Formats: sequence, C-alpha cells, structure tokens
Amino acid sequence: MTVTSVSESSAGTRTQAATCRFCSASLEHTFVDLGMSPLCESFLALEELNQVEHFYPLHVWVCDRCYLVQLQEYVSPDAIFHGSYAYYSSYSESWLRHAKRYCDSVTERFSLGQDSLAVEIASNDGYLLLNFVQAGIPALGIEPSGNVAAAAREKGVETLELFFGRETARRVVDERGHADLIAGNNVLAHVPDLNDFVGGLSILVAEGGVITMEFPHLMRLMERNQFDTIYHEHFSYLSFLTTQHVFAAHGLTLFDVEELESHGGSLRIYAQPSEGGKHTVSDAVRELAERETSAGFASLEHYSSFTPRVESTKRRLLSFLIQARDEGKTVAGYGAPGKGNTLLNYCGIRTDLLAYTVDRNPHKHGMFCPGTRIPIFAPEHIEATRPDYILILPWNLEREIMKQLEPVRAWGARFVVPIPELHIHE
Repeated sequence: MTVTSVSESSAGTRTQAATCRFCSASLEHTFVDLGMSPLCESFLALEELNQVEHFYPLHVWVCDRCYLVQLQEYVSPDAIFHGSYAYYSSYSESWLRHAKRYCDSVTERFSLGQDSLAVEIASNDGYLLLNFVQAGIPALGIEPSGNVAAAAREKGVETLELFFGRETARRVVDERGHADLIAGNNVLAHVPDLNDFVGGLSILVAEGGVITMEFPHLMRLMERNQFDTIYHEHFSYLSFLTTQHVFAAHGLTLFDVEELESHGGSLRIYAQPSEGGKHTVSDAVRELAERETSAGFASLEHYSSFTPRVESTKRRLLSFLIQARDEGKTVAGYGAPGKGNTLLNYCGIRTDLLAYTVDRNPHKHGMFCPGTRIPIFAPEHIEATRPDYILILPWNLEREIMKQLEPVRAWGARFVVPIPELHIHE
C-alpha cells in the first residue's frame, strides 16, 4: 500500500498548502482522513439545536521530513479553550489517583520542598497541583479556560488564566523565578505552535530543573487503533523519536521516559536543559528509541497501515448497531468524552442507533453531543430506561465504568467496547 498524496482524493479538504508545524516542510502525505467533524467539546444546549454547527476537516497528515503526525489548525486554540471549557479532570477517580502517584514520585525523586516552584501547564481545575499545595510546595497553574481556572482557584491553587509559550514563560520568570518542576499532562499535543511552546519550556525551567510531559503515544495509538483520540483539540500525534527531535531543537534533552497505560497508552517524558542538566540519560530512552525505529516510525511507509484498520472498525460498529436495532434491542452510551464525539461523527451514528449517552460530569447533563445531537443524561438514566447494551465511549476507563455499572447485569445488559476492536462483554 502506498501513502495517499495531496494530489489524490483527500486533497479537496485543504484550502491552502499545509506545512509542518515543527520543521516547516510541505505536508503531502495522509495519515488518516476522518471526514468532517465539529469541535469535540462544543456541546449543544437545547435552545441551540436549531442553529448551524460548524464542521472542520479531521484530515491528519504525516511530515516526510520529521515524521510529526499532525492536524492542521482550522480553529484557533483561543476559540477552543478560552472561556468556558467542558472538560474537568476531577470527575475521573482513576485520573486523580494517577495524579497523586505522580506528585508523590517527583517530590521524592527530585527533592521538591518549600523552596521549590512547581508549575503545571494546562492545569485544568487544579486536580494535580492541589497535591503540591497540600504538601507545602509552592505551585502555580497556567490554564487558558476561565471556568476551570476559576475552579482551581476555589481549591486554593494559584492559577494564571493564560496560554503558554515564550511570552508567558518570561512573565512567570520575571514574577516568580524559574521553575524546579514543570508538568504538563495532555497539553503537548494541544498546541498548534509547537516551537513556541517548547521554547517556553526552555525559558521557564531552572538550570537544574526538570520538565515532565505526558501525552498519548503514537505507537500505542496505531497499535491499538485509537483513531477516536484524533480531534481538533489535538494538533499533534507524537512518537518518542519525533519528540526527542523537537526538544533537542530547543536545547532540551530527554533523560528518561515511562510508558503509561493512561489514555490508552501514554508516554511520560523527563527533560532537562542540554547545558547544565544533572541527570544521566536512562537506558529506557535508548531502548524506546530503538524500538520505535525497528517498528518503522522513522520510515514513511509505516504510517500508511493505519487507515484500513480504522475503516474496518467503522464497518463493524455500524453493523452491530444496525443489527441490534433490527432485533428491537436498545443501546445507550456511557460517557461523553471528546474521543466519543470523534467516533460517533466519523461513523455517522445518530439517535436512531444510539438513543442517548450518560456522563458523571453535571456540566454536560441536559446537553447534546456535537454533530450527532445525541442527548446526555445523568448516569441514573440508565437504571430508569434499562437498555440492552451499554456502549462505553471512554474505553480507557472501561474497568472503572463496568465496576460502577455492575448492577445493570441484573436485567441482562451487556457492555460494548468499540476500540481497539468491537468487543461485547458477556
């Protein structure tokens, strides 16, 4: 199979020639094309259902020079994240535990204390930094979304309502000094100006300081067919090799890496200034770089293998939903995550196949999923309606959700997980 070029059928989605957001090479090769989709967190209120929705291409490219997999910037980050943003990290118990383990680990490993400064970029509602605050470690959040930044301040977490880049980094250094720890969970993929962001990290970090970033691992995305994690809020899809290259270009060395199961398979990288860093590069760094190279991530041809699996998953999910409908069975969703909205829109699923979904986040109750207009209720709605099948949209929380919903088995309901392949739990 050959990689689709810009001159072929998918090229019609482009309005101008695209260039790589890191190395500026022309983008000519398709990674996957998921059609048109609205912003995945732009939930609709009842009174908005008769209004026009804006759809944008979900056409993902791969750079043939640096192998950065990326989505063009069709909507500015300010339009996506500024103001009111629907995602609150604190509604996932497993994610809160993950954050607590991380804070305990880095506090001990890097000897953080009362004289240190911990900064989190895209700090959301303060769920992570609260651990440092409670331990007496000075902490600062940087978060562009006003509603979640306000929620963080209510918890006692100092938060600047700003986007991060070189300008913000200089402001923090002037006001607070350099950071001993900079943390960023699921933010590196969300920035369209990758060079400004990583350049900001190099400005803000102290000479002996450490940067940690967590982000979905492209290798796992491909292995596990996680195409639904592609949406307009995610501008980049990162391999370890490409991440190394990006950080090195800004004077930062990756000295350690951990492979995590969060979000379906993520990396946690540890970076330090290339000049003045005090940590030895670990064997894990060399091993993962070698493994990615062997898997083909330094070769353009490898990236062409993804589209066929994506298309197969779409056909299988639609076949299941259509058959369930023909048999008079009812299917409800659990969760209204961004990834779920990518899946529903790409597959063309509407209320005739999925009656509704539920979510623990009260900010989404009474709202409707973007594009598909599927209504969102509180989890108690499942008990009231007793569906035959429950489609788990945040599949990365599969075990947590199945445990929460164990009582549904009493009336014979079965759980359905769409990713990496359609699976029905007996």
